[in-house]
Amino acid sequence: MYTKVEAEICGKVISIETGKLAKQASGSVVVRCGGTMVLVTAVAAKENRPDAGFLPLTIEYQEKLASVGRIPGNYFRREIGRPSDHEVLTCRIIDRPMRPLFAAGFCAETQVIATVLSADQQNDPDVLALTGASCALSLSDIPFDGPVAGGRVAYIDGQFILNPTAKELAGSAMDMIVACTRNAVVMVEGRTNELGEDIVLSAIFYAFEQLQPLIDLQENLQQSNGKAKRTVEQIVVDEALLAKVREAAAGGMGTVISTADKMERGRLYDELKATVIAQLDESGERAGVIGDMVSSYKKALMRSMIVDRQVRIDGRKFDQIRPISCEVGYLPMTHGSALFTRGETQALVSATLGSERDQQRVETLTGEESNRFMLHYNFPPYCVGEARMLRGPSRRDIGHGNLAMRGLSAVLPSAEDFPYSIRVVSEVLESNGSSSMATVCGGSMALMDAGVPVKAPVSGIAMGLIKEGDKVVILSDILGDEDHLGDMDFKVVGTRHGVTSLQMDIKIAGVDKAIMAAALEQAKTGRIHILGEMEKGISQAREEVAEHAPKYFVHKINPDKIRDLIGPGGKVIKELSAEYDAKIEVDDSGLVKMFTINGTLAEALINRVREITAEVEIGAVYKGVVKTIKDFGAFVEILPGTDGLIHISELDVKRVSKVTDVLKEGDEVEVKVLDVDNRGRIRLSRKALME
Repeated sequence: MYTKVEAEICGKVISIETGKLAKQASGSVVVRCGGTMVLVTAVAAKENRPDAGFLPLTIEYQEKLASVGRIPGNYFRREIGRPSDHEVLTCRIIDRPMRPLFAAGFCAETQVIATVLSADQQNDPDVLALTGASCALSLSDIPFDGPVAGGRVAYIDGQFILNPTAKELAGSAMDMIVACTRNAVVMVEGRTNELGEDIVLSAIFYAFEQLQPLIDLQENLQQSNGKAKRTVEQIVVDEALLAKVREAAAGGMGTVISTADKMERGRLYDELKATVIAQLDESGERAGVIGDMVSSYKKALMRSMIVDRQVRIDGRKFDQIRPISCEVGYLPMTHGSALFTRGETQALVSATLGSERDQQRVETLTGEESNRFMLHYNFPPYCVGEARMLRGPSRRDIGHGNLAMRGLSAVLPSAEDFPYSIRVVSEVLESNGSSSMATVCGGSMALMDAGVPVKAPVSGIAMGLIKEGDKVVILSDILGDEDHLGDMDFKVVGTRHGVTSLQMDIKIAGVDKAIMAAALEQAKTGRIHILGEMEKGISQAREEVAEHAPKYFVHKINPDKIRDLIGPGGKVIKELSAEYDAKIEVDDSGLVKMFTINGTLAEALINRVREITAEVEIGAVYKGVVKTIKDFGAFVEILPGTDGLIHISELDVKRVSKVTDVLKEGDEVEVKVLDVDNRGRIRLSRKALME
């Protein structure tokens, strides 16, 4: 049955319709705002496989260029199979709030696909896809405990705006996506321009309040069009076996969860699990069940240790940061580098400077975009002591890199003040939690080491949460196990003055405003402590760019001289680039940007550009070369590509019968400019200098 519902939210009408498109999917909706329409479908395999032990959920988000009336610019003229970074990031934004809301024990292969059908380039389709995914799941027979609504918050002139237009977002001090249920915020992702924690918190709960009508729409649609949910057999716990597992593991589990060293803790845990399985399962038929029971016992014991005994795995206080060591200039041939180590997490970060040609060009729904700043995060298997195939960056790698990039972008100088392209690469060498935040800290230091005049140093911290009933514990700088076994992963990036980026994921029903406010305040304290440790390595950007970095110079020429500098078919500028090992870019205003490998070459190149583009001054004296002899005089090249005429009467103070009596082709001669007429013809004199 076709049904359409809509609501006006902050002056914009958002509609959801079902029953018209993709009717064979278990759940399908079209979400629309303005001229932007997104189709979202949800399908799950018929067979549930609880033995898998996890939910095989796949989220796909596709931006089709036909939605904006464009043909793809690649060779194949179709969307390539590999998703763009923006599509990957949108998949993650949809996945993270949805995944915790599926019924326990539901392990059927599940796929949600969001496809942009129409894009007006003003209303972003990504947040519509988030709401659409929730609605499609809610309408389907898939056991999903939604709904969830998503929206984007901007902050302009002290006012919050929900789901701003592209023009509004361009002038906003904030770009933050918030997802919420009826009762709580479940996901936050975004960047701000060093805004205070109070503004960030207000923005999150402004979105929570404004998004409630989208929850109403989904509930109404589910009541009228929703399918009956599948029943999921509850896993029956063998209480007798569980008691035996806990009894067998009790002696060693306390040692496991109080061992600070990650690798040693893992070894002890593996040995304990193997011992318990061998003791209770001689036949080997229930090894998987017993292993799961040992894991759940570890989780319960660790959480109890933190909440009841007020003790963390590594013995730290709840707000205490792990030991930090910093080193800059570690890589001698890079433009900037930093080695940042916090506890058992270590990132080696490099910064590379390039010219305008080195910018990343990306085809998007709004056209081709150029990214001046790039940050690439790499998480090789050895950083966690594993051996696996090396492939391209995972969705997690792209997400972590984007989080760090947003956090650092807020402090970069403008292209006018610092026209370099900038690439930061983070190699995670060790990981025990917060590797993306180590990337932020190392990236900030590497940029300063490269001589990038950042507005302020930036650090990042990951906050955790353990919530048992009314007992709440907020943890600073969480370990990997505290993330895995805890209830929240809240990453906050910023300077001493404010937040520049944040990301929050919740594994429970949600967190209230008081918990989030406390987490932000505790994160601020930790962030400032980390900045203090970073400043021991480097406190401000170096005055000059690194020795190995390209040197950048700007020279303004008359736009009429651009053709002289470029030459026929680009001959002149190509020869200059090769001779001086330089990158030369000229814009229509006559601004010449030159990148060379060192200052000596730069100075020589600038002198050549000045010669080629110099304009003749009346009354000035030049040393030129005779190019052509005529009966009436000689043509002399006084500047590269610029000739003037010495009339025979201006060759000497005495009468000259033949030009060749005084000059020959190839002779060097000093001349004075007498005049330049309105056609650009230059009149020279040798006689004037002799007089």
